[in-house]
Amino acid sequence: MSMLIDRSDRIFVAGHRGMAGSAIVRALVAAGYGSKEHGGSILTVSRQELDLLDAAAVEHWFSINHPSVVVLAAAKVGGIYANATYPADFLIQNLKIQNNVIESAWRSGVRRLLFLGSSCIYPKFAEQPIREEALMTGALEPTNEWYAVAKIAGIQLCRALRMQHGFDAISIMPTNLYGPGDNYHPNDSHVMAALLRRFSQAALQSMSVVTCWGTGSPRREFLHVDDLASAAVFCLEKWDPSSSAAPRDESGLPLQFLNVGTGVDLSIRELAELVAEQCGYSGLIDWDSSRPDGTPRKLLDVSRLANLGWKASIDLPSGVRHTADMLRDQPQLLQA
Repeated sequence: MSMLIDRSDRIFVAGHRGMAGSAIVRALVAAGYGSKEHGGSILTVSRQELDLLDAAAVEHWFSINHPSVVVLAAAKVGGIYANATYPADFLIQNLKIQNNVIESAWRSGVRRLLFLGSSCIYPKFAEQPIREEALMTGALEPTNEWYAVAKIAGIQLCRALRMQHGFDAISIMPTNLYGPGDNYHPNDSHVMAALLRRFSQAALQSMSVVTCWGTGSPRREFLHVDDLASAAVFCLEKWDPSSSAAPRDESGLPLQFLNVGTGVDLSIRELAELVAEQCGYSGLIDWDSSRPDGTPRKLLDVSRLANLGWKASIDLPSGVRHTADMLRDQPQLLQA
């Protein structure tokens, strides 16, 4: 199978300081991209140097820097509280970032673009495990619908540019991520980071009881961010939707966005016990069932990407252990 990107490519990773973007940069470098001996480079730019919300500035940056490949991992992100408090910000800012980068990439002659979506694009009560065909077949989860609507618009813009202009844009939908670069803010973190923070601090303070929200019965899937980065590089190199061997939907049409996950889930109760063990916490875990549980289950069908030849390699106990060890070595990460 021939490679769709090359060591000589100028690869722009938008959002390189985030958890996903920084992992993708690491994976690209490890795979030999950005090597000066091959004439390639990995382009990154800080928010101070380039405001992705400014369409004219983005267009100007592309005209000067001429990337040949773009990875769009930049987004305004946050937890349930942030989504509920700033719905307009989540919608406006993410739409602007996506539209500016994707349109400038297309207009400036970028050869290949990878857009990073999210599994929250799927309906709240989608059939499990969730296949790509579930997109736009039902109502979204209300707690993150503004972010989800923006991500759906990004996927559809990539599809529309391919249909109308032949622009080679692909999208991947990762499940819940964790690992280096995660956000451990007490109000803004997602479930894995929140549990790692809670049990790490409980172990440090020798607490006897830790309270977790809900019943612990909902089931979730978790992907180490380095596995996501591996999948991103794999898709850039080998997934060509126009190929006869490319994954197709139930109607036989080529898919232009693929799920990325492990295909394995566990209950939040099992997750809490695993995190507690890896953080060195041996006290009681109390479940506050007066708190909401959320969606009963969210598991992605990852068979399409598996059929292309990629599978996750970092098992959950190993990934959690390495992340817990990192937090022990860098306790300042918990000081948010």
